[in-house]
Amino acid sequence: MKAIVVRHPGGPEVLEYTDVPTPTVKPGWSLIKVKGFGINHSEIFTRQGQSPDVQFPRILGIEVVGEVAESTDDNLRVGQKVIFIMGEMGRAFDGGYAEYVLLPNHQIYPVQTTLDWPILAAIPETYYTAFGIFRSLQVRPNERVLIRGASSGVGIAVMRLIKSIDYDVQIVGTTRSEAKVQLLQEVGFNEVIVTGNDLPANIGEFDKIVDLIGPLTLRDSLKHLVEFGIVSSTCQLGGQWTLDEFDPITDIPNNRYLTGFYSGDVSQYKIQQMLDFIQLHPLNLSPDKVFTLSEISQAHKYLENSQNLGKIVVML
Repeated sequence: MKAIVVRHPGGPEVLEYTDVPTPTVKPGWSLIKVKGFGINHSEIFTRQGQSPDVQFPRILGIEVVGEVAESTDDNLRVGQKVIFIMGEMGRAFDGGYAEYVLLPNHQIYPVQTTLDWPILAAIPETYYTAFGIFRSLQVRPNERVLIRGASSGVGIAVMRLIKSIDYDVQIVGTTRSEAKVQLLQEVGFNEVIVTGNDLPANIGEFDKIVDLIGPLTLRDSLKHLVEFGIVSSTCQLGGQWTLDEFDPITDIPNNRYLTGFYSGDVSQYKIQQMLDFIQLHPLNLSPDKVFTLSEISQAHKYLENSQNLGKIVVML
């Protein structure tokens, strides 16, 4: 089969499009025919050697949509439409950057959906994370919501999920690129602000803040929250993974709430709940750009250079 193999850490050029043996099914695992997958920042980090537990050579890819090709589980029938996300895929074992992928049965999630493959490929990791954030925010009518890292796939997905519930909510997005302001307004943001790690002093306060930059900007986000407001810190687009010497008593202002969403907490029920919500609400799920498997290095460059406005997917 064709696959993308990374033999050692490095830039996009280490993503080698090559022939490898198709995996052989073993007890407790199933072979999935890959239809498509999204490209994620965490895969860039792994490719660069920033995931210390990952051993090379490795086929990357933390998510996939496809069909069961062969299974050792009687509940997974051949041809069944499935989703797989996280669970050390692409890290501890080979991931979805391939025509076929061997996956542990207990983390393969059969789904019922009429969505086309390119649309479904744009959903798993991005929309599962965005849907978790969306639910944790408990958005109410007439609220003011800030999304930091608005041009990311998750940022746009959260905005679209909030807009889909038809509340009169003002959604403000942040970006580091002046060139993305008009584009973000066109996809649905009510206001867009160009800013760095610190928000402008005159930006005011927000009922809810989605901080996708992560630990790098979390303390600053908490300063701009109304009383009884919620900050959801999920993703680490700022490149900083942890927040040192964080004191919840002094760093979280009184009567404000801090939460997050860990996309590794997955179940078939939660995935189907997300898909059912998406199919019942008016959402534009089209990916920002679609690549082929042989164009993986271009896809990484596109994401790494922040050229995207939404999800980047690869279709086979």
